[in-house]
Parts: sequence; structure tokens; C-alpha cells
Amino acid sequence: MGSGTCSHHGGVAQKGVDQPGVPSDDPLPTANALPTANALPTANALPSPTLPSLVPVPTSVLLPKAVTPGAVDPRVTQANINSTICRHGYTETVRPPSSYTTRLKREQLATTYSDFADKRTGSYEEDHLISLELGGSPTDSRNLWPEPYAGATGARIKDRLENRLHAMVCAGSMNLVEAQRAIASNWWDAYQRYVD
Repeated sequence: MGSGTCSHHGGVAQKGVDQPGVPSDDPLPTANALPTANALPTANALPSPTLPSLVPVPTSVLLPKAVTPGAVDPRVTQANINSTICRHGYTETVRPPSSYTTRLKREQLATTYSDFADKRTGSYEEDHLISLELGGSPTDSRNLWPEPYAGATGARIKDRLENRLHAMVCAGSMNLVEAQRAIASNWWDAYQRYVD
């Protein structure tokens, strides 16, 4: 994975911001310039993201919700997962070019994510909060941010969650909307629930 490319995966971190979360009655944003008819509907199937048995979310994985709430690609629906996200090679057909993700990464490290001390683009994956393999928007900046590789809650850890949720959705053991909401609302809690 090059420094400018993003994998089919999802997100991290800013210190000192409110805990991220997408209220269960608010749909996640859909990508700009795409039809919005398939915005995420209200989902009651996802358990509450705060359970006493979970390890509290580390500050290193908190995202500023107002800037990076996640966004879905309305072209991906539960009805067409077998021809989109569950089809081998699908993410390569929608992944944005590294020229786009590298430019966005630089802009974010200079502005929204300027709290990150390390400004080297190679230290980060320009990551999709809702991964491409879960129908996340490929290019909407609300779904992308510079996710550090370093640390116990870095990009490679979140990749495990994305792979697990993708497998569950494609096996029919989890609804697409549930998976999108779980990873967008609090990926750390979702990691503990479905992977750890």
C-alpha cells in the first residue's frame, strides 16, 4: 500500500474531541453528487455502543464527528451486495487514485488534523471510516482522514474489523446498514465486539 493510496479500509483520530457517534435516528451522509435515495435508514438492530464490559475508547481513535462522520456510497445497497462489495475485486473498481488521497491527506494534516505532531504523509493511511468493502463513499472527504499506522489502535488494527464486518455481511450474518453504522459510530467498540 503506497503512502497516498488507501486500502479498502476505514479510520482514526484526533485528541481532545468529543466521542464520535452517529445517533441511531440520523442517517449517515451519502456521497456528494450521488443520489441520496439510499441514505442509511434508521437501524435498531445495532446494540448500544457503550457496554460496561468494553474497554473505554482511547483518545487516539477519536474522530471529530463534525468533520469525519462517515459517508456511504448510495450505489451499494443490501439488495446488490453480491454484485458490489461481495464480488472479488470490487474495491479496486471504486478506489480513488493516490493523487487524490495524497492531496487530501496533506490538506487534512495541515488543517483539520493539525494536532497530529507527525506531518509525514507516509506515517498515515488516508483511510475510509466506512470502508469501501462496506459500501463507504470512495471520495467524500467526510469519509476520509489520515489514520496513523503507529500504535496499538493504528490503521492495521482497524483493518481487522473491516475484514470481519465484510465477511459477516457477505455471509448474511449481519445487515449492511448495521455494519456501516457500527464502524461509523465507534469503530473501537465495534472492534472489541466483533474481533477482539
